[in-house]
Amino acid sequence: MSQQVRGVVAPGKNEAVRVETIVIPDPGAGEAVVKIQACGVCHTDLHYKQGGISDDYPFLLGHEASGVVESVGAGVTDVAPGDFVILNWRAVCGNCRACLRGRPWYCFNTHNATQKMTLTDGTELSPALGIGAFAEKTLVAAGQCTVVDPSVAPAVAGLLGCGVMAGIGAAINTGNVGRGDTVAVIGCGGVGDAAIVGSRLAGAAKIIAVDIDDRKLTTAKTMGATHTVNSRTTDVIEAVRELTGGFGADVVIEAVGRPETYNQAFYARDLAGTVVLVGVPTPEMKIELPLLDVFGRGGSLKSSWYGDCLPSRDFPMLIDLHQQGRIDLAAFVTETIGLGDVEQAFARMHEGDVLRSVVML
Repeated sequence: MSQQVRGVVAPGKNEAVRVETIVIPDPGAGEAVVKIQACGVCHTDLHYKQGGISDDYPFLLGHEASGVVESVGAGVTDVAPGDFVILNWRAVCGNCRACLRGRPWYCFNTHNATQKMTLTDGTELSPALGIGAFAEKTLVAAGQCTVVDPSVAPAVAGLLGCGVMAGIGAAINTGNVGRGDTVAVIGCGGVGDAAIVGSRLAGAAKIIAVDIDDRKLTTAKTMGATHTVNSRTTDVIEAVRELTGGFGADVVIEAVGRPETYNQAFYARDLAGTVVLVGVPTPEMKIELPLLDVFGRGGSLKSSWYGDCLPSRDFPMLIDLHQQGRIDLAAFVTETIGLGDVEQAFARMHEGDVLRSVVML
């Protein structure tokens, strides 16, 4: 029997979001209904609202979430009602060419729930990243649920559903930051600061935080940055080279997703160094680099999909590290808000003093 709950819907391009009544069907085969406890307000949700992802409106926003499984459909064995879970937007299939080659974090056939959630008039909703968690309950594929220790605070756990995992994974999974490495992180929002945390966890000797906002740079220092560069007043490439003996950083993580910052990342790395793009660009953006420089500088230019994480492996590990006091995930929670405050949370993203607003339900 379907049920009605409240959820935050983006009705059209750049229109203000609103809280609507949405209809959640009973879970079908391979699906689960999850009662949401917390969901972070991620910049990707703003991209959806602004039309930067697709024009498949209306969207049910929210994807960085934790909650409790309420019910499951036929054939579901990995999770059960009552399990505390983090939702992920890359549920691996286990059968594609990446999975069969032992690289499930690259799964090319990730899946979502088959059934649609709707408005009360029957209008089908497009859930953000296949989740739609700015809602009291949501319907997902069971594979999008990762069971973790229920003693962790929901607001903290949910952060691993997107931004914090993306940043930590960009450092330790994609960038392969190692002991003694030098790292530069361009863009010190939630994802960039998570990349700083990941670099520190991996044993980087020097972590250079780059941003245009001194407040964000101050926060980056508390997350583990050893040096800061204000790119509004300082040449990033020269500053990073000066801080690395004239060579450039071993790994540069670009957490902005813009051509100009990617260019900075490319030239701020050492010879044979690695650039990791984890910032999400918009469709019209393009880069232009001399092909000779791409060849001559060597190394790797990588994109980080969700921190190249495997949720079943990485989520429980990071929760354990948090509970051991080795990483402070709670430091990413700037404020807790209600469903009706999401539009204001989007506005606060531009003020420079928020890592994460978290909707609590």
